[in-house]
Amino acid sequence: MPSFSYDFPYSSKKLPVFAGNVVATSQHLAATAGLRMLAKGGNAVDAAIATAITLTITEPTMNGIGSDAFCILWDGQKLVGMNASGRAPALMTPDRFKGRDEMPDVGWDSVSVPGCVSLWTGLHAKYGKLPFADLFEPAIRYAHDGYRVSYMVARQWDRQIARLKDQPGWAPAFLPNGRAPKPGELWKFPDQARTLKLIAETRGEAYYRGELAERMEKWAVECGGTLRASDLAAHKADWVEPIGLTYHGTTLHEIPPNGQGIAACMALGILENFDLAGHDADGPDVAHLRIEAMKLAHADLFKYVSDPAHMTVTPAQLLDKGYLKSRAKLIDPRKAQQFGPGVPKLSGTIYLSAADENGMMVSLIQSNYSGFGSGVVVPGTGIALQNRASGFVLEKGHPNMVGPGKRPFHTIIPAFITKDGKPVAAFGLMGGGMQPQGHMQVFSRIVDFGQNPQAAIDAPRWRIHEDGNVWTEEHMPDATLQGLEARGHKVTRTQWPSNDFGSSQMIWRFPDGGPYLGASESRRDGAAVGF
Repeated sequence: MPSFSYDFPYSSKKLPVFAGNVVATSQHLAATAGLRMLAKGGNAVDAAIATAITLTITEPTMNGIGSDAFCILWDGQKLVGMNASGRAPALMTPDRFKGRDEMPDVGWDSVSVPGCVSLWTGLHAKYGKLPFADLFEPAIRYAHDGYRVSYMVARQWDRQIARLKDQPGWAPAFLPNGRAPKPGELWKFPDQARTLKLIAETRGEAYYRGELAERMEKWAVECGGTLRASDLAAHKADWVEPIGLTYHGTTLHEIPPNGQGIAACMALGILENFDLAGHDADGPDVAHLRIEAMKLAHADLFKYVSDPAHMTVTPAQLLDKGYLKSRAKLIDPRKAQQFGPGVPKLSGTIYLSAADENGMMVSLIQSNYSGFGSGVVVPGTGIALQNRASGFVLEKGHPNMVGPGKRPFHTIIPAFITKDGKPVAAFGLMGGGMQPQGHMQVFSRIVDFGQNPQAAIDAPRWRIHEDGNVWTEEHMPDATLQGLEARGHKVTRTQWPSNDFGSSQMIWRFPDGGPYLGASESRRDGAAVGF
């Protein structure tokens, strides 16, 4: 038997799935876990929670039992949102970071209160149909008995070793053999099975007020971290009203700040002032306008967006179409520019989607932020803690300046599409700062050019990097790259496979009440599955 080479020299296409019940996510075992809940008579919420729980085990590189999470849900009658992101611990004061230029992205000082378990419990309490413990069965089995590690997960795992090998608890937990597991290798983590069983049996109480909270505090104290059991006990997820912007008759909905979803809406509101009809969907004219619109949205995003209790402007001000039209006037169709923030008028990183035959649709995102998060793993529990506190800034007076009890600026954003007040699609695109950029690109392809969801997901993407350069995928047409460079963009073409352009999933609902269309990312190990 030869040793396989994990090179992929030939293009491979995914085709959409049509079914009355659908789950789509970035790791196939997790998708089938959600589908099992639908087959048992559960609803889309049951499926989404089971998928999210299983992803903490089967895709630990992207999320874990110490994640944060957000959700947008069509409950059959209306759209609702949940913000389960955690706040900074009480001991996380600005003084702690004196002498530093930026927030750390590893270690205890990057850890805010993990919120994902509160989303699982809160969603289930209001909408769940199956017993709560049933939703944990697939994940507990995979943690205890093992699962075969998929290709992209193994690749991501190996890439985090240099960054995290010295962080408290990470190497003993995730490198027990001194290396990352290989593709197809069996991976077991019984500590995680015990932790999930405890969460299931106590409906999360052990996590926020019991044994697991005590273990997290003990490890923090031993390592000099700020997290305490009192911070965990004070945490709660919040039900929120999604924000939205209507673009050519179709509305994109996002979670309101402290998330960055508003940037996708702002970019579309700017883009709406240009006529894309007659242009090539993959051509330089359209790519340039989208990139410049996103730059303008980014300028305001990084200036104004934070914990909403500390923002100096409101989401409504940032989404005002008159304001966005004024921003659009700054774009030169022939020239790339750098933009500063505007002045709005004064006035008032896994992703999954699930849908069931009764019309309930869930858009859910859950993340540890950077790969494996902070690198802090609580011994004996398998809880890998996120590094969401690295989303704070240290600039005095900035609305997103670090401070106790504040929610940090968040990158993870579920999305939802409606038309004329009716549900159309649950979708998202994980991947740090790529997320609003990807939301805008996928949404525009569908609305402006009539591309089907799978094609819109598969299409070549660009990403505005932190240094202002534009990164593109290697299958971006040469003429588009040349056209962007001619307009003054500094372009870097990346090699496949790359994690830099995000991972998208979408479930599209047909207006006649027929089946859903499920589309899954071709850049990851995931799948859309249904029956």
